[in-house]
Amino acid sequence: MTKTDNKALFRDTGAEEGPRAPRESRLREFWRLLRRNRLAFSGLAIFVFFFFVAFSGLVLTSGTRPVFDPAIVRLQEKLRPPLSEPNLANLLPKEIPTLGVYLFGTDDLGRDVFARMLQGAWVSLTVGFVAVGIAVLIGIGMGGISGYFGRNPVRVDHILLAFIVSLGGGLLIGGAFFAGGVLLLIGSTYILFSLWRKKWSGKQSAQKLLRLLHKDTISIDTLIMRIVDIMLCFPVFFLILTVVALLPASMYNIMIVIGLTSWMGTTRFVRAELLSLREQDFVTAAKALGVSDWRIIFRHMIPNAMAPVLVSATIGIASAILIEAGLSFLGFGVPPPHATWGNILSDGKRFIFDAPWLTFIPGFAILIVVLAFNLFGEGLRDILNPKLRERY
Repeated sequence: MTKTDNKALFRDTGAEEGPRAPRESRLREFWRLLRRNRLAFSGLAIFVFFFFVAFSGLVLTSGTRPVFDPAIVRLQEKLRPPLSEPNLANLLPKEIPTLGVYLFGTDDLGRDVFARMLQGAWVSLTVGFVAVGIAVLIGIGMGGISGYFGRNPVRVDHILLAFIVSLGGGLLIGGAFFAGGVLLLIGSTYILFSLWRKKWSGKQSAQKLLRLLHKDTISIDTLIMRIVDIMLCFPVFFLILTVVALLPASMYNIMIVIGLTSWMGTTRFVRAELLSLREQDFVTAAKALGVSDWRIIFRHMIPNAMAPVLVSATIGIASAILIEAGLSFLGFGVPPPHATWGNILSDGKRFIFDAPWLTFIPGFAILIVVLAFNLFGEGLRDILNPKLRERY
């Protein structure tokens, strides 16, 4: 066939002559759509700047001789306004601010608010990411089990046994040795009794009770979703406030408590995605090849369900920062000497008219950072959803 015949064939079939343009990669497509969404791009820019500031705060405010020391007390320089110059005659050399000026002013103890804001940025970032990381891990595990094994039944007596043993172990760890020991004794007795039941020849009433416990079952999906519903019934902030008030004051306790009470949304997202993915052909093919269930869940299905999880995690970071700031404002957050935006705001509420910068500076910082995470999360939702992506 000649070159002229090729051209005629392309004209007859409506096909274009010559090589086609290479298909745009997913990363390039994501970046193009993100730049078109100005609010989401602005949120990403603020997040990157906040991350840089927080990391700088860790480096510049840590160590034995930090560049910016948020713990230096200068009572003679208290409540100085922003951009004010220090009175060098009243200060020791180590008390002179690094920048030569109080950029954000000083608090009621003469501490540099700029140095405390730097340290608080790292605390907020750490609490937000670690708490959301814990919540995402729990949510992926619970949602994956619910979505994939949802139709499988589990015996009621096994559920009660797990609850009794877990509660007993928790009481022992918490110091309630008698109550915890009793519950563990009940659990171990039932386990031994169940192992012996095949050889046991007791009364018929006890045998009926055993058959009743072994017969009653509930699906895994129903069990996990009812746990999620129960957790959603509690006011999360007040539940966290109660738990934190009972535990020793620590940044690690706050991160763990926030993470353990924030996994429900991720569980629902992962469950919904896996319910649709488990009927797909690639899952059926993996089962036919003998791939284990856990490998199918975490290697093949979870990566395809991560889009809503990323959106939920991004918005969850903003919620965790708000919760930590609220706890610190009420005096139940990260303990001194660590500075957080919440306790800076709490220290300034007594001087809202005399030193308004102590309230406005951390308040605006919390507002801007939380807004940035929310805008970026909404932009991710629009970009990762094919139906909403068509608008861009």
